[in-house]
Amino acid sequence: MPDGLRDEGERLSADELAALQLDRLRSTLRHAYANVPHYRRAFDAAGVRPQDCRTLADLARFPFTGKADLRENYPFGMFAVPMSQVRRIHASSGTTGRATVVGYTENDLAMWADVMARSIRAAGGRAGHKVHVSYGYGLFTGGLGAHYGAERAGCAVIPASGGMTARQVQLIRDFEPEIIMVTPTYMLTLLDEFERQGIDPRSSSLRIGIFGAEPWTERMREEIEERGGLHAVDVYGLSEVIGPGVAQECVESKDGLHVWEDHFYPEVVDPDTGAVLPPGERGELVFTSLTKEALPIVRYRTRDLTRLLPGTARAPFRRMEKVTGRCDDLIILRGINLFPSQIEEIVLRTPGVSPHFQLELTRRGRMDHLTVRAEARAEGGGEGGGEGGLARREAAAAAIARAVKENIGVSVEVAIVDPESLERSVGKLQRVKDLREG
Repeated sequence: MPDGLRDEGERLSADELAALQLDRLRSTLRHAYANVPHYRRAFDAAGVRPQDCRTLADLARFPFTGKADLRENYPFGMFAVPMSQVRRIHASSGTTGRATVVGYTENDLAMWADVMARSIRAAGGRAGHKVHVSYGYGLFTGGLGAHYGAERAGCAVIPASGGMTARQVQLIRDFEPEIIMVTPTYMLTLLDEFERQGIDPRSSSLRIGIFGAEPWTERMREEIEERGGLHAVDVYGLSEVIGPGVAQECVESKDGLHVWEDHFYPEVVDPDTGAVLPPGERGELVFTSLTKEALPIVRYRTRDLTRLLPGTARAPFRRMEKVTGRCDDLIILRGINLFPSQIEEIVLRTPGVSPHFQLELTRRGRMDHLTVRAEARAEGGGEGGGEGGLARREAAAAAIARAVKENIGVSVEVAIVDPESLERSVGKLQRVKDLREG
């Protein structure tokens, strides 16, 4: 990329980046300790103070932050600024009705737009391009993160959001955007719709696809590029750190995602011991924010498994490999984070249903599909159950599906099955059955 398209942070030398990171890291630790009671307690319990961070390696002495910490301080207990300085609130779904809540000051929003603009440029986007945003808008960070980043990059935004697939295809044909930002599985659905309408997707104006919010494979990249006639590149982010724009794959190399290390400091640790791993070893990705004001985050355990590699197209920033899996039981379904424990909570409070359930992941067409299979209670229409038992099962299935949609934000299929009919191994249910190919 020509230097004129790189911002100041992208032009740092390795030594300049390291000095900037240390300065910003020490400032973040002081800010968190002084203004967030949770961090003050956590640092004190670990026997460390912000002034103990004299080198970047000293960060390993500080305690981790987990999703449970954010939920225990719901809704605003992790904020480090008064509400009068907060300009936006986002949230992701959580167990026990408690979402993971994140806040942004005016400076946070400006930084977020900057790193997303940097990501779009790294993907090949340029000022004057039109960007079709099919990520969901609302409390989910995807839509608005992409939106304001594209505007900052000098692009014209088409805020299509999700759904209405046939209309999205029509908008792409009529408005002729060069870039689309969406989940990779929904991109495959759009390609199917082009073909259903008798249109070759390669004839569209789209030349760049920036895909995130869910894991995807090299095989999926190859199919999208071949069928769509565009470059398919990966974007990484998570709400707790900022949203999309934490790391981005560069279109000229497509060899992993460069982490924007002047704002987000990455570590890879052993998932079991928490020990920091040497460069190149695969483990759990951990992030510390370096410039966030409203919600500074210290050593946040993402549960994503990857490894850090030297930078290439955007040196001195390091690359992270595509996420290869997770070290917890999180399911990412059509861009929405879902834990089996969330389903369990809903099943437990549904009359006529036992606590025994199983989640079955399949792929229908190009979209991931989740079926919740829960056993009926024997006293509530067990084996057979007659017409009354069938009606109770149908009502229970509808109640579970409705609660999942309302509380988690994703549509699932629910089947109430006979008691003790789900397969068990040594008396224990396999909670998640992933039947998707690949």
